[in-house]
Amino acid sequence: MSSGASAARAVAKELGNGRVQWDVALAPHTTFRIGGPADLFYEARSADELAFAVSAARRHDLNHFVLGLGANILVGDHGFRGLVIRNAATNHRFDADGRLRAESGAIVKDLIQEAVRLGWSGIEHYVGIPSTVGGAIWQNLHFLSPAPERERTMFIAEVFESCEILSEENERRIVDSTYVNFGYDDSVFHHRRDIILAATLRLSRGDPAAMHRVMQENLAWRGGKHPWLEWHPSAGSIFKKIDGVGAGRLVDQCGLKGKRIGDAQISHIHANILVNLGRAKAADVRALIDLAQREVLSRFGSKLEPEIAFVGEF
Repeated sequence: MSSGASAARAVAKELGNGRVQWDVALAPHTTFRIGGPADLFYEARSADELAFAVSAARRHDLNHFVLGLGANILVGDHGFRGLVIRNAATNHRFDADGRLRAESGAIVKDLIQEAVRLGWSGIEHYVGIPSTVGGAIWQNLHFLSPAPERERTMFIAEVFESCEILSEENERRIVDSTYVNFGYDDSVFHHRRDIILAATLRLSRGDPAAMHRVMQENLAWRGGKHPWLEWHPSAGSIFKKIDGVGAGRLVDQCGLKGKRIGDAQISHIHANILVNLGRAKAADVRALIDLAQREVLSRFGSKLEPEIAFVGEF
């Protein structure tokens, strides 16, 4: 291991040898269904366990990565040298004043279902997007405002109040939106090695029937414009917008929809989504990414920047 076998053994001992697995394939833990093995794999079942695991890896200078639902990432074919911490910290509660307090591994889909049942509005817009609470804050989860107007983009930042982090200096702190510095597909967590442990979102009273309508319309809209993950695994959008122009439009105008390398393909439905047709390798995906970047640069003079994170060894 590049991080050192002795460091890996030391961390495994601290976390409990019965809780740590060795050489675990990461493909089943990602929405792309792609990726080689992690040297060590640990499931953190609470925010405290998550903080302890990250701190242990830092103490022993062991390479580590916190994994949520595995969306918006591409794991290399040669896997991850070090510790992958699966964030399964899902404890949460809805307070009487509309605050939703959730650990960062809580799944947004599950929270939406419970919020709507309880009559709390604010997160139903993000139905159908695979994400944990931590991932939603990390990426500033977003979707278009309700039909029929859909006149603007709505962001998770709009209901965000605060979050608890383990800072890169190894301090547990509560921070607000000023610290998080939300942007489009961006936050401070793209630029610092802080770990989101839990978050507080502020919701408002809503009509469950109206929320169900928004959810149904959003699911129908996504279903018509995005390949279904159950049939065509993907990591979501691959490239960032360029000056407000969707990257998919540029890739489509280069005639690349349906282009295939190995079992990776630029979707026929959405040119900014690459899908796994069954046995795609990370190398196939990288080759398609490189091709799209070259073609868009050649035709439009614009450089496509990846939106997804590349994890591990390629």
